[in-house]
Amino acid sequence: VVVWVEGEEERLFSEHFACVHCGISIGEVEPRNFSFNSPYGACRECSGLGVKLELDPDLIIPNKELSLAEGAIQPWARAASTSQWYYRLLEAVAEKYGFSTHVPVKELSSQHLRIILYGAPEPVPLRFTNQYGRSSVYETTYEGVIPNLERRYRETESDYVRQEIERYMRESPCPACRGARLRPESLAVTVNGLNIYQVTQMDIRQALQWVEQLQGPESPLTDREQAIARQILKEIAGRLHFLVDVGLDYLTLERRTGTLAGGEAQRIRLATQIGSGLMGVLYVCDEPSIGLHPADEDRLIATLKRLRDLGNTVIVVEHDEAMIRAADYIVDLGPGAGREGGYVVATGTLEEIASHSQSITGAYLSGRRQIPLPSKRRPGNGKEIVIVGAREFNLKNITVRIPLGKWVCVTGVSGSGKSTLVYEILYKKAAQALYGAKDRPGQHDAILGLEHIDKVINIDQSPIGRTPRSNPATYTGVFTPIREIFASVAEARLRGYKPGRFSFNVKGGRCEACQGEGYIQIEMQFLPDVEVPCEVCHGQRYNRETLEITFRGKNIAQVLDMTVEEALEFFDAFPQVRQKLQTLHDVGLGYIKLGQPATTLSGGEAQRVKLAAELSRRSTGRTLYILDEPTTGLSFEDVSRLIAVLHRLVDAGNTVVVIEHHLDVIKQADYVIDLGPGGGQRGGYVVAEGTPEEVAQAEKSLTGQYLRRALAKHGVTARS
Repeated sequence: VVVWVEGEEERLFSEHFACVHCGISIGEVEPRNFSFNSPYGACRECSGLGVKLELDPDLIIPNKELSLAEGAIQPWARAASTSQWYYRLLEAVAEKYGFSTHVPVKELSSQHLRIILYGAPEPVPLRFTNQYGRSSVYETTYEGVIPNLERRYRETESDYVRQEIERYMRESPCPACRGARLRPESLAVTVNGLNIYQVTQMDIRQALQWVEQLQGPESPLTDREQAIARQILKEIAGRLHFLVDVGLDYLTLERRTGTLAGGEAQRIRLATQIGSGLMGVLYVCDEPSIGLHPADEDRLIATLKRLRDLGNTVIVVEHDEAMIRAADYIVDLGPGAGREGGYVVATGTLEEIASHSQSITGAYLSGRRQIPLPSKRRPGNGKEIVIVGAREFNLKNITVRIPLGKWVCVTGVSGSGKSTLVYEILYKKAAQALYGAKDRPGQHDAILGLEHIDKVINIDQSPIGRTPRSNPATYTGVFTPIREIFASVAEARLRGYKPGRFSFNVKGGRCEACQGEGYIQIEMQFLPDVEVPCEVCHGQRYNRETLEITFRGKNIAQVLDMTVEEALEFFDAFPQVRQKLQTLHDVGLGYIKLGQPATTLSGGEAQRVKLAAELSRRSTGRTLYILDEPTTGLSFEDVSRLIAVLHRLVDAGNTVVVIEHHLDVIKQADYVIDLGPGGGQRGGYVVAEGTPEEVAQAEKSLTGQYLRRALAKHGVTARS
């Protein structure tokens, strides 16, 4: 429609959200316009990812103490075939612009560093000497390190070259959408002054308040808009309420699922089920309390009871005491683990389990057994690591002191910033300083005192190996002396067998039909692959000749099939083997087999295998160990063993930093740092610090309130 008023310019109005002057045309606004997974809503620049891979100067020149001549530019120094050419080019650039290639990079001016990284504006004279000794000078362009790598990354068809260049890249927010992942047209639509990206940046509790404001009597929406939005807002509010009820109010709506802990992902699925309102369903939850502070557990238990009250059956696999006490019916399996387990020890109500004489779980629930308090708190070695100005994610520019030579426990409600402080900042910075690691630590001003440690080890619950070839024997190093024992047998020496003959990873002694794996993988086209035992070795991994060599009546395959406990007795006369096996036994893994594939170990078992490997090494007394919730998946008895192992590490002069919610672990610590007071943006402060007794006295500490009750069981009174 063209409107012309006399004396004014013509005005063109369109029903199709189009402007003839600026050339913008917006289609009909639909839900798909607000999805970054749809081409109609996704940012054109990053395809809805919100990030782009960009070359990082700090990764290209990781060590600024080196000079250009010493190979400071990492990607060019690693390229053996062309490194000489790049160096001559750099010398030519240095000669033209007046700087030296023999001084440390940190001494070069920012202008010279910019020329090196981003290229020279003018051609550079390059001297060239041919094979006959004749010299000549010709001019060439110097494109710079970053444009050179960008061009090669763009043009190459080699996956290897791409992976090499990606070593020097980091994810950075997309310059077009600045991480919002959506087109400008989608972000221009607002509700109560906020676009969809700003709403998803809120944590769940803030989003719930925003929705309730839209529903309330003082809503900014008109009556017509309220009538349209009423049912939608009701659905959104209901789902947000469920997430709050399962203790996830600290998560932001835009949080990526890949960054969620196992317990968090499980609780999100639980909230989805509550929202469905189904009846007559059997729900199975595997340790839903993982990563939950005792203060959040009450809400989770109330949620599970609501599911039950709707007419459903809820089966929970759990070690947490509060969850066990809340159950209507308990089935206790045991009595031990592995081969020693598999029996139903007791069933019934809490009182029946607690009074059962054969139940270890019952013994802890009744108080007949308990994890004692340490007789004294360690004074430490007088040194400390100080994290100054930590402000990554929700941390509020805090300064934290970690005393060395002590067991330090970092506590706080879920989402208070514990993992960010310990892993993202402390571990990554220490690994960078000690090992030259490439992972960039979280934002902070400085970390003081790293010179007091010589190693930092993060003992997490990730697998000890990605393939079945890795097992506890190979990881802890006990397999090497075992193979040497077999090679020293008279029959093996007569045949000329070396220790390598008894490895299933190399040719010679292994079964070649299955290449030492013990099984054959059969591809099933459109179905998952099927594994069947090898028909030649019947799963033993070795060929007939190797299996003919026996030591004390057992061949190498039979030894790998032994449990740690059986092997400990079998190799009792060999100190080198016994010592490594003893550490596995001490961490409560006496039931696992030496040759058990790494892929079949649980997260808790893998973590304890790593602990055993550390215990068997010679200690320097200056190691910093970091463990994130090591009690995940552990029973009362296993927690008791884990505590004993961690005490051994600290008694050797090392420092152990544990992120934990388990009160039996927290009460063992020499020093506690409690973060909070809430999760998400309501957290990130140091609420209390000191010995467990001192933290229990802090009025504002939620951890302190629960710790007070735990200490009271041992007759320790801590009044706030």
